[in-house]
Amino acid sequence: MIKIAPIFHILGVLISMLAVAMMVPAIVDLAVGNPDWQVFVASSTVTLFIGVAVVLTTRGQATSSLTLRQAFLLTTLSWAVIGLFAALPFAFADLDLSFTDAVFESVSGITTTGSTVIVGLDFVPPGILMWRALLQWLGGIGIIIMALAVMPMLSVGGMQLFKTEAFDAPDKVVPRATELASNIGIVYVGLTVIWAFALYFVGMSGFDAVAHAMTSIATGGYSTKDGSIGHFDSATIDYLIIGGMLVGSLPFVHYLKAVRGDLRPLWYDSQVRWFFWIVVSVVALMALWQMYALDRGILDALRYAAFNCISVMTGTGYATADYGAWGGFAMATMFALSFVGGCAGSTTCGIKIFRFQVLHATARAQIERLLAPHGVFIPYYNGKPIPESVSEAVMGFFFLYALCFVFLAMILSALGLDFVTATSGAATAISNVGPGLGDVIGPSGTFAPLPDAAKWALCAGMLLGRLELFTILVLILPSFWRN
Repeated sequence: MIKIAPIFHILGVLISMLAVAMMVPAIVDLAVGNPDWQVFVASSTVTLFIGVAVVLTTRGQATSSLTLRQAFLLTTLSWAVIGLFAALPFAFADLDLSFTDAVFESVSGITTTGSTVIVGLDFVPPGILMWRALLQWLGGIGIIIMALAVMPMLSVGGMQLFKTEAFDAPDKVVPRATELASNIGIVYVGLTVIWAFALYFVGMSGFDAVAHAMTSIATGGYSTKDGSIGHFDSATIDYLIIGGMLVGSLPFVHYLKAVRGDLRPLWYDSQVRWFFWIVVSVVALMALWQMYALDRGILDALRYAAFNCISVMTGTGYATADYGAWGGFAMATMFALSFVGGCAGSTTCGIKIFRFQVLHATARAQIERLLAPHGVFIPYYNGKPIPESVSEAVMGFFFLYALCFVFLAMILSALGLDFVTATSGAATAISNVGPGLGDVIGPSGTFAPLPDAAKWALCAGMLLGRLELFTILVLILPSFWRN
């Protein structure tokens, strides 16, 4: 059997840290005289009591050395448990949210999806708005650490490509992850502060600037306004947010190297070049489409195309326009972009650029073998041969990704959702994008009208996508639980 005491000890620590984080929105509400500060204090007290109780109950358990199965279980449980406890403020606040809605909002936040069930954000207390932003900000740093320290060790979906010697042994994972988290955290905070000041100086209020800086760098997409970034109607703000989304989409480990004086990885990493090549190509194509189909001027076309295409591709989910009304070509393009994502080791979601690179290199080698059966063709990534195990893992990831998407879309359809809502809802959940397509869950809509069963299915999809599928699916294998 798997020893669960070390797992619960770490979960207790994470829950306790979440309780401390709840005091931030409490202070925000208290500062403006909003009585909801009591909601956060009560939620924090309950969460801290349970977290400390779990830590004390499991103290003395070895947590510096985790087995492979313990790591899988801990990764899944940590995101699920944090999602449940983070829902307490939403459930207790005067938002008229059911338990299902509270969990949906929380899971959407911590997974940086950005889908929402809250109607009337313009009138929501500032503490709740800050809690939404803080959840996405914490989820962003969490996924970076997981992508750099945990996923390579678990060999999930080809992530072993980024495995370093520091994580070769399980007993090095926790201390090395702690060191990495502190270094990445400094960069993460620094970038957030820079964007907060920049947004403030171009016209946002201090509160809005901080909230949007947090959700931009985290590529989360929660806004403080019902109209999202379109509410501000400012080209300068749009381009600053674009910069934040792009920064959040690149490998954060390269920022560490850049701080230490080595700027080369930010350019020589092939996934970074691929990422920008795709961005430039899609933005140019969408701008031309708007100029042709919507008769927009070139500057407006570039602005709206750049913002909304980058927002969807990176899984941020901000919107400055209802791109669902741009026509069939635009809808199809946005739907395809929702699966792409950014670079490995970033805050983005989706399939990730490196997997498309591995798929391209492997497919190209296969085609060349058809033309020269006796030739030797080896797929390469970043100038190095791709191990066969990585190619197989990436192929398996693509297959499972498509299978999970289809299965989730079928479930949503069976629950009464129309085709567009079901398919775009499944895509936006499993790719952690946020808004979908159609009148209900489009860029200007919310997920509130959906039935509870659909919201729980979408929560499962969000967790599946955020944890790279295999991390959760491996738990359903009977062999995982055998001695």
